[in-house]
Amino acid sequence: MAIDYFKLKNWVFPELEHRYSEKDTILYALALGLGKDPIDADELRFVYERDLQAVPSMAVILGHPGLWMGVPASGIDLSKVVHGEQKIRLHRSLPSSGVVIGRSRVTGVVDKGTDKGALVVVERQVIDKKSGAMLATVEQVSFCRAEGGFSIAGQPSDAWPARPAMPSRPADQSCDMSTRPEMALLYRLSSDMNPLHADPQAAKAAGFPRPILHGLGTYGVACHAILKMCCDYRPERLQSLEARFSSPVFPGETIRTEFWRANEDSEGGQGGSKRVYFQSRVVDRDKIVLSNGIADIGA
Repeated sequence: MAIDYFKLKNWVFPELEHRYSEKDTILYALALGLGKDPIDADELRFVYERDLQAVPSMAVILGHPGLWMGVPASGIDLSKVVHGEQKIRLHRSLPSSGVVIGRSRVTGVVDKGTDKGALVVVERQVIDKKSGAMLATVEQVSFCRAEGGFSIAGQPSDAWPARPAMPSRPADQSCDMSTRPEMALLYRLSSDMNPLHADPQAAKAAGFPRPILHGLGTYGVACHAILKMCCDYRPERLQSLEARFSSPVFPGETIRTEFWRANEDSEGGQGGSKRVYFQSRVVDRDKIVLSNGIADIGA
């Protein structure tokens, strides 16, 4: 079954209620590597229940609609879907525990060509159930490698802007974050239980020599680096975070996130925020794993 543009654009997602505790918030932060230094007061705030704060990137797992593309009616071959890009916009700091409502909708279906696949964009609103306040808007771009060419038959195709290029000058600063060998085993307890991240045989069947780290785990490590280098470990300063997934990380590798401060005369974030461009690479293999990243930082 091929992609039906109109069916996907009108896909009905059930409204999801997601209850999480302080233990869930701590586990998510531990899975990203926070708390390695037991006397680091900045990191301790994310892994200790006293004055606990949530890592902003935790928004990606709240109210998630699950593997809806695995439903045959979607017309998508789930085995050929890869996570392409991820974006979050934080409207306020995430509570350290609570109940949220996830409301998802398909906002884009893009035909890249018969031999190039298609993009499916899903936007999710994360809403605090008690107050009704919007906490975050989450956008996930999935690259469906087998689904290109649907517009040839006369169906529409949405436009999708190219991601901005990284500055050509050397990075203004960088931050190295080591990953634990068991990081994927920890991260999967927060969200994605795909055996690709735990089972060596499943990893080999997918073409990898060993289990890989979740892409959103890499995204969370970059978020930690941004919190440290650009936000003084104040999560309320991070207003948005977006990046493209370029290559997988093997747990145990070191991720170096490189930053470029935007030219304030011609570029900037929204509402007076400062814009930072970033990319992340695996130091061990000199391989870019997150590219074309943008973070907007508030005062």
